[in-house]
Amino acid sequence: MRLKGKTAIITGGGSGFGEGTARRFAQEGCQVMVADINDEGGRRVVSEIAAAGGQAAYQHADVSKDADWGVLVQATLDAFGGLTTVINNAGTTHRNQPMLDVSEELFDRIYAVNVKSLFHSAKHCVPVFEKAGGGVFVNIASTAGVRPRPGLTSYNGSKGAAIMTSRSMAVELAPKKIRVCIINPVAGDTPLLKDFMGSDTPEMRAKFIATVPLGRLAQPSDIANTALWLASDEAAFITGTCIEVDGGRCV
Repeated sequence: MRLKGKTAIITGGGSGFGEGTARRFAQEGCQVMVADINDEGGRRVVSEIAAAGGQAAYQHADVSKDADWGVLVQATLDAFGGLTTVINNAGTTHRNQPMLDVSEELFDRIYAVNVKSLFHSAKHCVPVFEKAGGGVFVNIASTAGVRPRPGLTSYNGSKGAAIMTSRSMAVELAPKKIRVCIINPVAGDTPLLKDFMGSDTPEMRAKFIATVPLGRLAQPSDIANTALWLASDEAAFITGTCIEVDGGRCV
């Protein structure tokens, strides 16, 4: 039980990488607060974790909204009595297309979810971590932030901003014994994949897979196992690091 005694908020926990991480953390003894805007998915994940013997609860939350973060953190404290870990996994994108075709409204939404959410999470979670003597943020960015693909310029930029924001957080929060780490997944078989590719066809999948030296897309377990290590005491001296979980895409 590598996370026994720990409590984690996992945003975007109702599907994809977030769901995989929630399940993995619960298997390792972590109390998990699943947060999502998809109530059906989030409640399903919590129900299945509980059925498997894990401890989990669900809270509806739009991570781009400050008020939702306040409710989310308080709900976690009420449910589990503490908070040790935040997995900022929730993210959004636009359909693969020329950058000038992306509306300003969609651009703003992408940055609100992918970048501004990190500010909101810090605002509400850092005080809790300080009182507890420390804590961990694991922020899920993307290989798009370091090796961008065409047609995803607004998304790429948001993930680059998320990486640098996270590294700056790591430096600023280190004196408070708060660690901040980043995971950069390559494209995975998640609900966002169709938008990343522009269309979901065998030919398009083959095109994306061809850019990954290990020859496949990322799976939720790949991200979950990396987040597990970063959130555990095994990584107690790791902060500010950015790990590409990408099958060699960024080499």
